[in-house]
Amino acid sequence: MTHIALGECHPFEAAGRHFLYLVPSAAVFALDDTSAAVVDTLRGRQLAPAELMARLAGRFEPAEVEATLSELAGARAILPVDPARAAEPPPAPAPNIIPLTPIPLSTLVVNVTNRCNLSCAYCYEYGEDKITEPTAGGMPKLMSEETARESVDFMIERSGNSPVVRLTFFGGETLLNFAVLEKTIPYARARAAEAGKRVEFSLTTNGTLLRPEVIEFLADNDVGVTISIDGPKEMQDKFRVFHDGRGSYDVVAPKVRELLKRHRSRPIGARVTLTSDVLDITRIYRHLTDEIGFWEVGFAPVTTSPGRSHAIGETGFESMLAQFRSLGYEFLEAALEGRRHGFSNVRDTIEELHKGASKALPCGAGLGLMGVATNGDVALCHRFAGSDDHKLGTVRDGVDGAAQEAFLDAHHIDRKTDCRTCWARPLCAGGCYHEAHTRYGTTEAPNLHYCEWIRGWTESCLEIYGEIAERNPAFLRQFDPPPAPAATEVNDDASEAR
Repeated sequence: MTHIALGECHPFEAAGRHFLYLVPSAAVFALDDTSAAVVDTLRGRQLAPAELMARLAGRFEPAEVEATLSELAGARAILPVDPARAAEPPPAPAPNIIPLTPIPLSTLVVNVTNRCNLSCAYCYEYGEDKITEPTAGGMPKLMSEETARESVDFMIERSGNSPVVRLTFFGGETLLNFAVLEKTIPYARARAAEAGKRVEFSLTTNGTLLRPEVIEFLADNDVGVTISIDGPKEMQDKFRVFHDGRGSYDVVAPKVRELLKRHRSRPIGARVTLTSDVLDITRIYRHLTDEIGFWEVGFAPVTTSPGRSHAIGETGFESMLAQFRSLGYEFLEAALEGRRHGFSNVRDTIEELHKGASKALPCGAGLGLMGVATNGDVALCHRFAGSDDHKLGTVRDGVDGAAQEAFLDAHHIDRKTDCRTCWARPLCAGGCYHEAHTRYGTTEAPNLHYCEWIRGWTESCLEIYGEIAERNPAFLRQFDPPPAPAATEVNDDASEAR
């Protein structure tokens, strides 16, 4: 006799309601009393339909339960199971499909230099955990104007039918090669126009070289800017120091304030690296938003081997999660009042939940995003630029399609045993390739050291999303995809929060 059991889902509560996160589809459903009772009754067990009906008798009408079972089955929230088998059905495999060949490129990160004027002890490029010597094999320290133009041509040619392409400048310290930026941006804009496209520009910088003429250029050319900065003076100067050991805060802070005063066409964000010694997230956030004036702040734990003194341990991840949750609920309060809040970690996750992100791969590296080294070698992303082991081709000769597809196949979520049964996998998919390489020596390993942190943070974001969906759904409209070009009738099920 066929029984029924819960499919792959994660129940949670928000705004006094029960919700269900359906893992294979990444849909978020708000449950009514009947569906919540069905889910609660089936948690951890499989039941024959008659037994389930009997357990709910007296609380709900049989016809109501039957209708609810039909709806939940249609959403694959419940599944038929063989009672002789395990209580929980096996996870549904994620599709392993590459829909277009060659794979369209949406973002190209160009490392215009592999030099830096700072000497940050935790740096993944130059520190103890670097994967390659920046100038090994004759790699130039600065990208030439010719290579930068070739990178633009490569990006345009690989972008397929996309009307928008994104060009990000990176380093080393990006602004050490400002001369190439000045020449490349107008060239890229002209090449994109010829192809009927629009190009968006951005860069990451440590802020030390933000001279007035640089700020004017960035503002005039609508270049998005992310500043790598770790917080107040004592935190910034802990690791982000010049080669002679001097702290960088007193140099960076006034320059950033000038940038924020002049450049208002694009939000200016801060990117903070958290370490065992720099972990006061709330204070960092307050300083960077209230005192410096950043539009948004994003935090990331340091990428490093576990034995380093700056590596974050288990108690550090617990502290990080608690502080993330605190700021996350500040974001919630602001969202309910229709106000902006600058904590980008929660905003980014809320957007992914709203759009139903369900990842078979953790990020766009090697897929819609690639990185270019100073000599024109094309790698998985900017973090692997210059590494022969992670090279996919060159901007002159193109990408080895077979190697690219082999990489994507080897890193698919279904190849990661620990990940393919995790309810949080639609947003994580095993985590950053570079983090895995640094921690475990291979890009194919899942980042198991921060699984509990990821699950805890995803749970909090689901609760925040549910609260917003119930109490101020208009806030979520900013994350809606653009309307389809042709009118299409959509069945808008009111029980679905997304």
